[in-house]
Amino acid sequence: MGNEFGHPEWLDFPRAGNGESFHYARRRYDLARMEHLKYKMLLTFERALLRLEEQTKFLSSHHTYVSRKHEGDKVIVCERGALVFVFNFHPTASYTDYMIGVLKAETHRIVLASDAAAFGGYAHVDASQLLPATAGDFDQRPASVKVYLPSRTMLVLQPVSEAGADPFDLRRREERGEC
Repeated sequence: MGNEFGHPEWLDFPRAGNGESFHYARRRYDLARMEHLKYKMLLTFERALLRLEEQTKFLSSHHTYVSRKHEGDKVIVCERGALVFVFNFHPTASYTDYMIGVLKAETHRIVLASDAAAFGGYAHVDASQLLPATAGDFDQRPASVKVYLPSRTMLVLQPVSEAGADPFDLRRREERGEC
């Protein structure tokens, strides 16, 4: 597991100073199998993110746009393909009805929330809710939606018209033993 994110040890690639050792130049996938650690939750998040890519192909999309970089709120909002990524990096501030600009003036749904219990979050975000859009310019986008954004979390939103089958219903997948 991990590189910079969630890595239990430092990364040290082979070099003269460490005797060309590969010992610390590796991922520790075994950590996800240790029940007393939370690395299994990081692995579950990584899998959900990869499923999101398989479903939407957002990484290969040419459409990218950063609509908000708010230093005071510590919030970044960006678009990739049809998805809207919302990051709250604030260590303590959560935001209710935080308005973000969106490209499509239509209802959006949450397709990924890092606050989900399966990812080790507190499940403060109701991922089943639909987020109606309001027409009108906001952050140089033609519409906006309001979201609840807990501290140190991220959301991925998708216009309902772009949505296929819901691959992110974590409760159903957990029941089937897929997570």
